Amino acid sequence: MKRIAAYIPNTITCLNLLSGCLAVVMAFRFRGIYFGLTGLEWVYVLIGAAAVFDFCDGLSARLLHAYSDIGKELDSLSDLVSFGVAPGMLMFNMMMEYTHGSYICFIAMLIPVLGALRLAKFNVDDSQSTTFTGLPIPANAIFWLGLSDWIETYRYPTTVVMVILIVLISLLMVSNLRMFSLKFKNLSFYNNVKRYGIVVAAIAFVAMYGISGLAWTIILYILISFFTRKRMA
Repeated sequence: MKRIAAYIPNTITCLNLLSGCLAVVMAFRFRGIYFGLTGLEWVYVLIGAAAVFDFCDGLSARLLHAYSDIGKELDSLSDLVSFGVAPGMLMFNMMMEYTHGSYICFIAMLIPVLGALRLAKFNVDDSQSTTFTGLPIPANAIFWLGLSDWIETYRYPTTVVMVILIVLISLLMVSNLRMFSLKFKNLSFYNNVKRYGIVVAAIAFVAMYGISGLAWTIILYILISFFTRKRMA
């Protein structure tokens, strides 16, 4: 039973990776209809599933005491695909459509490239348990999902704006900005004021704007982290 339990966290991590791979496939078919959903909606579902698996693999590892160096590396590789490559390919394909195939679309490759660098830095830094240095890669993915829905619901924000956003969000992942962790260690309101604030804001933004509200949630997360960074130092 112990040997079986040891495989459970890595199996869940592989489901994260599988979800990310399928999200990449759907990103190249975001206008199609598959089993009643558009390709874009499948990207949302699959990256959402990857986020759930990403949470559950760590939880299962703690509950089963099944930590391993392989699991740590596998987790980072899976996160890169699900939260770096998948949103990067989605932005690439959306820009291809709106710019009629302009080479500027390749700027979207910054998302997975700097996402990989962000994960590599995280893996060798032991100081990022309660705070992060740079934007976490799952938050990066959430922002792009929200922006893609904003584009579909409202309008494309011009190629110049898209390039600026891609460069800024990608650089934020490898920046030295201290950002608070969104993981709850306990349910204390005093110890989690900012986290509860983000949860309430996310609910409000999504209620007002749908999935587009996720982008505003991440912008708020960045702003709160920026203005409270000295307290986290």
